[in-house]
Amino acid sequence: MTMALVRAVVLASFSLTGSAAFAAGPLPDAVAAPGESPVLSVHAEGVQVYECKPITDGKLAWSFREPIATLIADGRTVGRHYAGPNWEHVDGSAVTARTAGSAPGTTAADIPWLKLEVIAHRGNGLLSGVATVQRINTSGGELSGACDKPGALKGAAYSADYVFLRRD
Repeated sequence: MTMALVRAVVLASFSLTGSAAFAAGPLPDAVAAPGESPVLSVHAEGVQVYECKPITDGKLAWSFREPIATLIADGRTVGRHYAGPNWEHVDGSAVTARTAGSAPGTTAADIPWLKLEVIAHRGNGLLSGVATVQRINTSGGELSGACDKPGALKGAAYSADYVFLRRD
């Protein structure tokens, strides 16, 4: 591929999505979304919140409770991500999704990459036609270590890129 063609593809992708969130290589099959096109790509900074709960053998362990993150595009806050899981854009549109596929993060400290199927829409705006959300390029967010007080909460800082896709 010539450098001019590479530049044109990158610029076209950037203008379609509003920011440049790309996986370092091909996406794992479990999170790929063939036949879908990006509507918006954002970077997220936040925490994965865990709760100390008893597990089957009576011991206590950290259990994922909810995400709390700010969605950023072009250096501006454009939305938020929270329990549900939900993503809400500043234009008032929002989606709720459920996990449809998962691939391991790059390291044991990184939360998995996800493919999420949208199950509900709210409001009119950029997220109105979204069918799938991908969480890629994760860093951090996994919590390890013992917990000793049931109900205790602890956050693990994370970042990720979220790609919102529509069916072609």
